[in-house]
Amino acid sequence: MKYKLIHKTQYKYAEAVNNYHSLVCLTPRMLPDQLCQDFSIKITPEPAQITERVDFYGNTTHYFSLHSPHKTLTVLTTAIVERLSESTGSLFIPSSVTSGEARERLTGDRATKISVLEYTLPSPLVKWDSEIQAFAADCFDDSAPLYECIAKLCSKIYTEFQFVPDFSTVNTPIKEVLAAKKGVCQDFSHLAIACIRSFGFAARYVSGYLETLPPPGKPKLQGSDASHAWISVFIPDYGWCDFDPTNNVVPGERHIVTAWGRDYSDVPPLKGIIFSFGKHTLAVEVDVIPM
Repeated sequence: MKYKLIHKTQYKYAEAVNNYHSLVCLTPRMLPDQLCQDFSIKITPEPAQITERVDFYGNTTHYFSLHSPHKTLTVLTTAIVERLSESTGSLFIPSSVTSGEARERLTGDRATKISVLEYTLPSPLVKWDSEIQAFAADCFDDSAPLYECIAKLCSKIYTEFQFVPDFSTVNTPIKEVLAAKKGVCQDFSHLAIACIRSFGFAARYVSGYLETLPPPGKPKLQGSDASHAWISVFIPDYGWCDFDPTNNVVPGERHIVTAWGRDYSDVPPLKGIIFSFGKHTLAVEVDVIPM
C-alpha cells in the first residue's frame, strides 16, 4: 500500500511574533517495511535555513528559526510512504516467553538491559504509582506469555475507556485519565506504557498516522485524518512489538510510523519558543490519501 501524507499546521497570533525557534518532527521513519519517499517541508514565512537532524532515537527532525515579525505561521509537510507488507511484523506470534521469564532476562542480561533502559524508567509524561499498577494487575501473569498480557491490557483499556477528543491536553496527567475513564490515543498510549513499565518491562511511545475509512457510501473528507499514537513493547526473542490500545488492534499497513521515544514529549510534531505576548490559535489538518 502506498499513501500520500499531507500535514498542515497553522498558528495565528494576536500580536506579532518577533522571534521563533522550532523543531519539527514529521518525517516518516525509514523501516524494513516502510519506505518514505519525496518528503518535503514548506514553511511560511520562509526561514533563511532549515537544518535536518537525527535525534537520539533515530527520528529525523528539522530545525528552523524566524527573526522577522509575523502574525501567522504555516508548516506544511508532504510525503509519499510505501508499506511493503500487510503488517509491521507484530501480527506474527512471537515466542511463548512468559512475563516472568521476560522480566528475568531484562534484568539479568546486561546488554539487553542497557539497550532498553530508557524505556523502562519514568519519563516526563509517564509516571506510575500503586493505583496505576493495580489497574493492570489482572492483565499480567508471570506464567502467561508476555505478548498475551500486553494484548489483554490493550483490550482492557479499549473496553473500559471512552474516546473523547476534547477531554484532555498534552499536559493532562495519567491519573486524571484513569479516574475519568476517557481520553484520546495519546492518553491511552501513556496509560498503557505506565502500566507496562510498572511491571518491569520496556515500552515506547510511537507517533504516526492512521488511515481512517469513511462510512459506507460516503466520500472521504479532506483533513479527516489525524495524527495517531500507539505503543511498542520489547519482548525477548522477538524484539519490539506494536500494539494500538485506542483501537484494540495490532498496527498494520494502515499505521504509518513517524517517530518514537519515551513519551509524547520526545516526539511532538512541532515544539518551539516564541518571543511575543497575547493569545494564539492552532489549526491542524492531516490527510492520509491511499495511492
